[in-house]
Amino acid sequence: MVIYRSASDLAQSIRRRELSAVEVLEAHLAQIEARNPALNAVITLDAESARRRAREADAALDRGEVWGPLHGLPLTLKDGHSVAGMRTTAGWKPLAEHVPERDGSVAARLKGAGAIIMGKTNVPTLLGDYQCYNPIFGRTNNPWNPERTPGGSSGGAAAALAAGMTPLEVGSDVGGSIRIPSHFCGLFGLKPTEHRVSLAGHIPEPPGTPRTARAMAVIGPMARTIEDLDLAFRILAGPDPGDLDVPPVPLREVAQPALKGLQIAWSPSLPGGRVSAAIRQAVERTANLLAGEGAQVEQALPHLDYDRARTAFWTLTDTIFKAMQPPAEGQRTFTAADWLMALHERDQAAAAVERFLADHDLLLCPVAASTAIAHCKPGTPVPVDDEPLPYMDAFALSQLFSLTGHPTLTIPVGLDPDGLPIGLQLVARRWDEEHLLAVGAAVAAVTGSFQRPPGY
Repeated sequence: MVIYRSASDLAQSIRRRELSAVEVLEAHLAQIEARNPALNAVITLDAESARRRAREADAALDRGEVWGPLHGLPLTLKDGHSVAGMRTTAGWKPLAEHVPERDGSVAARLKGAGAIIMGKTNVPTLLGDYQCYNPIFGRTNNPWNPERTPGGSSGGAAAALAAGMTPLEVGSDVGGSIRIPSHFCGLFGLKPTEHRVSLAGHIPEPPGTPRTARAMAVIGPMARTIEDLDLAFRILAGPDPGDLDVPPVPLREVAQPALKGLQIAWSPSLPGGRVSAAIRQAVERTANLLAGEGAQVEQALPHLDYDRARTAFWTLTDTIFKAMQPPAEGQRTFTAADWLMALHERDQAAAAVERFLADHDLLLCPVAASTAIAHCKPGTPVPVDDEPLPYMDAFALSQLFSLTGHPTLTIPVGLDPDGLPIGLQLVARRWDEEHLLAVGAAVAAVTGSFQRPPGY
């Protein structure tokens, strides 16, 4: 079935002329037509431009021209990435008709690799929630259960991937926006090291305003295989004159290792965090599976002050988002001293995690307190084994590694008793995505691959 083949396989099949770019595009457009009305994941679609570009891709191959590793591959992009000539709104009413004149870094690199951007996927307003709703396009539903959210802010991206409407997506993440939708929808997602991928042309900052996301914000691929994450990461990573924070870190080739002898730490939660019994059991079951394959597995966590780290995360996050809009009456404002102290605390936490990972290939832990939650008003307590948990606390497990900037890979490891996906996050040393993806592939060979939602 074309729509559930991997991006890597489809791109290779197009280059080999086993499939035409037009055939692959039409298969995905048909799936969008059939499935999107129930999900509302794809909110902007430019089918005619995509068809024209697919015909050009096939004609280029007839002439012996190959545009790049994604030649002729159709895909969607999260509606926070600027795409020239395509509506890009970030779910914010003042940008409802915004059409960028230039591609952002993500779109430019994907197009440079030969991809065809056929549409955009839904997000919460200014990418600011763990669900996926905005006043322009409404709510996106999870293909595993339409009464549940696909997560946020890359919720439309995750729903489209899980539903076979796109073979590849690119999310963004300040506090879990790649990892939580991947977990909620049973996908693989990579949050790279902070500053590994350019943020140029990425909203939530309204076009023409100063860039506020100077800490923790990252961009990374989402897919149904780790091979696709690796392919996309290598296209996206690297210096960009539009984002001077991205250093010239070279890409490396790392072979998939044997699990035997790998040093893997795990924890069923993080200090102060509560998770469901199903997720706790999934973490322990995964650790036992890896131990059975010969990995050196221990239950352990970095030694750091988790409460102070969480305070630092929220100081930085609140400062970033409040810089985009005037503070509401009675709302706390932050000073430069607050910002600098939060950066100091971040340095301490990052150093502690880095010291810990010097002796471990991976840290394995949950992404969130529960599987995909029911649609609700933001701020509503989340039931975890029938006990309410404050809304933001339900997603706090993803925030530590946003604060420290460590690369984090989300992998699916099974289903909960309600038939909803469970994902876990694998954390590795900073600037070591290649090793993380290689080890992650070895882990996924044991834990399992992407499963289609029921009925798909």
